[in-house]
Amino acid sequence: MSDDHGGFGTALRELRIAASLTLEGLAEASGVSVRGIGDLERGRRAAPQRRTVAALADGLGLADADRERLLATARAGRSTGYSPAGVRAFPRGIDDFAGRDRELDALRALAESAAARSSDRAGDGAQRPAAPPVTVAVSGPPGTGKTTLALHAARDLAGRFPDGQLVVDLRGMDDEPPGPAELMLTVLKALQVSDRELAKAGPQGHPGLYRRLLAERRCLVVLDNARDEGQVRPLLPGSGAGMVVVTSRRMLTGLESVHRLPLGELTPAEAAGFLAGLVGRERAAADPGPLAEVARLCGHLPLALRVAGNWLATRTGWSVRRLADRLALEDRRLDALSAGDLRVSAAFDLSYRQLTPTAARMFRRLALVPGPDTGAAGAAQLTGQELFDAEDTLEELVEAGLLGADGDRYRLHDLLRLYARTRLAAEESAEGSARAAAALGDWLLRTTIVAGRWFEPEHGAPPADWRGEVDLSSADRARGWLKAEGANWLAALRTASATGRHATVVEVAEALHWFSDQWISWVHWPEVFATAAESARAMGDLLLEATQLNYHAWALIVCESRLHDAVAKAGEALAAARRAGDPSQEAWAYQYRAWAHRSIGDHASSGDDNRRAAGLFDAAGDVHGTLQCMHGHAISLMEQGLPDEALAAYRRTYALLEEAGERVEPHIADITRLELHSNMGSTYALLERWDEALEHLGTALRVCRDTGNTSLESRRTIDLGTVLLAAGRPEEAREAYTRVLALGPEADPRAVTEAGERLAAPGVG
Repeated sequence: MSDDHGGFGTALRELRIAASLTLEGLAEASGVSVRGIGDLERGRRAAPQRRTVAALADGLGLADADRERLLATARAGRSTGYSPAGVRAFPRGIDDFAGRDRELDALRALAESAAARSSDRAGDGAQRPAAPPVTVAVSGPPGTGKTTLALHAARDLAGRFPDGQLVVDLRGMDDEPPGPAELMLTVLKALQVSDRELAKAGPQGHPGLYRRLLAERRCLVVLDNARDEGQVRPLLPGSGAGMVVVTSRRMLTGLESVHRLPLGELTPAEAAGFLAGLVGRERAAADPGPLAEVARLCGHLPLALRVAGNWLATRTGWSVRRLADRLALEDRRLDALSAGDLRVSAAFDLSYRQLTPTAARMFRRLALVPGPDTGAAGAAQLTGQELFDAEDTLEELVEAGLLGADGDRYRLHDLLRLYARTRLAAEESAEGSARAAAALGDWLLRTTIVAGRWFEPEHGAPPADWRGEVDLSSADRARGWLKAEGANWLAALRTASATGRHATVVEVAEALHWFSDQWISWVHWPEVFATAAESARAMGDLLLEATQLNYHAWALIVCESRLHDAVAKAGEALAAARRAGDPSQEAWAYQYRAWAHRSIGDHASSGDDNRRAAGLFDAAGDVHGTLQCMHGHAISLMEQGLPDEALAAYRRTYALLEEAGERVEPHIADITRLELHSNMGSTYALLERWDEALEHLGTALRVCRDTGNTSLESRRTIDLGTVLLAAGRPEEAREAYTRVLALGPEADPRAVTEAGERLAAPGVG
């Protein structure tokens, strides 16, 4: 007989023919079913266990030498650890696996813990309570590579599971996926349980047989593409030293005692590496910029990356730039992401078809959210649901793997957003979509006005009769909502401007004026106030126009450091204020122009404008404006190299702040106080009076933290580091710069960049 060619099935067939036996004859002689023998010969079942081989050898009447060779062939067949009966072979595609190092490390660690259980159980023979096998639930949106990860891990971990690996396709996306009983029978056959044994146990005995066999063996079982908990739960062994990896688009929240491994998109570096492996390293290295752009337009989603890579690999005449340009067309991107029978949108279709009608409607309408994410209250405006009902619907989408969640924010992946848009256009009228978008926009602007007025003098908390869908019961909550929804309410403001709702635009900008100090690192303030100035002009209201032009000048100075533009914008505000006959806005125009001139270094022009502003503020009894002018004068003295005079001017300003007491709006008092301490600290540093400098800078930072103003905290911490470095304390300076990097996304990006540069500098890093 042949020892190897074709494996056990071929060897068995050769022996049967040599013995002049039909399938039926060997079945009768051995007690193994005709179907079982046929499956073995055709390779549809892996090599059987020893008792089945012995029965076949007896039926064939083999001599000892041939019997041993048949047994050896069976052992060799089983050593691969993989049975094709009812389970899938490792597919093409896992060889070009890329990324997922963190997830693979987690699976390796869990496999080690499974192996350790086996060692504990085998070590001293002592009886211990039976522990369940390690079970891992790998979940994620369609196209994230869950199956590929599981199969790659199964091959990688094969040595830790000597009794084999079983990969069972649960076909969870089928209209009628197989039930637990059918799947259990598939696994039992893959484990070489004979038809006779299965018949003897009967359907009611299959679960017990299934659990016993998996408890006895160190197997890795991959239950791929699970539909829901009900399909999976009966297939989880109750005990044993094996490991079970379940993959599903659903989160399978109802499964108990499982390790969870959620998958998202790849990192940009991983995505570029994956594409490079598909298109060839040379080609990728020749076009790194377009390659990264293709990866970004694929949303770093493994399935989309594979389609794009296959497209380029089969079209060698195409440049990477050509594909990037093709994918850049949003309306055509999903159509472009198809290669042969591999289509990204087809993967999304499978999940979408399983949604309830309510969830499908919510999914479609989430494409109308203008920003990257939304809260439940905003989503409720799209569907007209009550808040709690909307939350339940959103969570259904999260569970289905079609929506990401981060805290109380919900986000569609970029490609899923495009897919939702196609379903919206196909299934809903343009009028219905427009009404839903308008409802969201109106709600965003109404809520923005109420939240922004928390920081407006003479407003504060929402009126007693206000009934909103979000909690704005404190300034902190209002600040958090305004920041979280920033991209959304800004888009709604743009729409209001484009559709001629000018009064609403101005009302929103006015409500946000004082809040802007709380978030000066946000880059969109110049647009907000420029849009409001245009709306005021369209309304023909000179006073409103002057006011918004002044706010715009402030934003140009603070947010963008466009100082010459700020001088010009303040000049426009001054002209509008004069035409309106309003001394207050005229004074603010002078004050902002003085600030811009001072920052440029033109102290003469700054001084002239500052004096004009101070006179107008004093005549109007405007303590807020007077404080700004006094503070600006002190800064100018410091910048002109007159530190002693500057300190005296700072103290006079501080004295007025304390004397004015409740006449100064609390938010303005906090901002003024922290800036005074910060500037006094910098001035003492000019005099090399380090202890006093650090004391004032420390006070400024405490005010920043107490008021939650992370943006200003990042800037003032840079100042602290500068003073510490000048004082010869580089280790403390390094700690300060490191703190800036740790402040998170609300830190001023310019401060973060500067901190990184300082840490890299000699003598600090």
